Amino acid sequence: MRSQGIKGPSYKFLHGNTKEIYAMRAQSMGRPMDHLSHEILPRILPHIHSWVNIYGRNFLNWYGAEAQLVETGFRNEGDKWTKLRKLANGVFHGESLKSMIPAMISSTEQCSKGGKQDDDKESEKLEQGIRNCIVEIIKKRDQETSNNDSKKDFLGELLEASRDNNEENRISLNDMVDECKTFYFAGHETTTSLLGWTVLLLAVHSDWQEKARAEVFELCGETNPTPDSITRLKTMNMIVEESLRLYSPVPAMKRKVKKEVRLGEMTLPSNMELYISPLVVHHDPRIWGADVHRFKPERFEEGIAKATNNTLAAFLPFGFGPRTCVGLNFAIVEAKIALAMILQRFKFELSPNYVHSPIQLFMVRPQHGVQIILESL
Repeated sequence: MRSQGIKGPSYKFLHGNTKEIYAMRAQSMGRPMDHLSHEILPRILPHIHSWVNIYGRNFLNWYGAEAQLVETGFRNEGDKWTKLRKLANGVFHGESLKSMIPAMISSTEQCSKGGKQDDDKESEKLEQGIRNCIVEIIKKRDQETSNNDSKKDFLGELLEASRDNNEENRISLNDMVDECKTFYFAGHETTTSLLGWTVLLLAVHSDWQEKARAEVFELCGETNPTPDSITRLKTMNMIVEESLRLYSPVPAMKRKVKKEVRLGEMTLPSNMELYISPLVVHHDPRIWGADVHRFKPERFEEGIAKATNNTLAAFLPFGFGPRTCVGLNFAIVEAKIALAMILQRFKFELSPNYVHSPIQLFMVRPQHGVQIILESL
């Protein structure tokens, strides 16, 4: 890659650049931000921010002994990914997605009445318990539907695939467990992150909170949102998209090159990892303008294409292309329902106790939560 003009920090024996990366992250996230700034790239990905300025928009760094090309978990590969993706595509779109809306509304109503949860437990200590729980749910559903058609939700589709007569299409119990865990951790955490940051932004920008509330009451009144009203919440959609731009839940994603490929003016060798950062792209003033760090939902008023000067790939909070997050529509609908129901019930402002300290723990999230003051309507 260096022969093609791609530079980067020098390789260190065994650990590559990982020690530098961890040291920079520990320093950047060691204390809160001085003020409520949305310029979070230097804090969340300090090594990317630093090395882009030194080596350019595309650079090479090393994770251990593995080269990684940086271009400014939970994953399957190859045939298995294709098989499972086909199953998921049918569940998270169209009528199947609409059928999930009552459950989303019920869950939001329950949360709006108050509740607490403990999110401080380390996930590795829960691994076996989570697996056992998922297996029991799968077995119970399997018994309920063994003589009937499976319910057309995600688990139902997985169960049907596990009974497929074609061995190539059939999936195992382990596959089902992994997909359920992926759906929970990736899907739940993404929506939680999106909701937290959007509530924060609306608490700070009361003018946009009022605009969103007025739209919700105009389209929904005091009743719960419907599939039709959700699709017509234009102001809400602008706010959600701007929140996703400023606080991308997934700050970076990896893609592995299976065979040598030409990418623009570069030739990438097989087995190289591409490290693509939505956070970098979403905070690039060359794309979004001088006000890139400002909360400005109106930039999406005429759609993503207009906001990005017809560079659609510049907005990728859920990825881009064939591997775009399959739960994209699910997450957006779930977030809009929750926000609409919150706005119908409460006015809110940011607590003076709030400490602005974005941190990456799987997703980008507020380290100390979002403290807001609620006022019932």
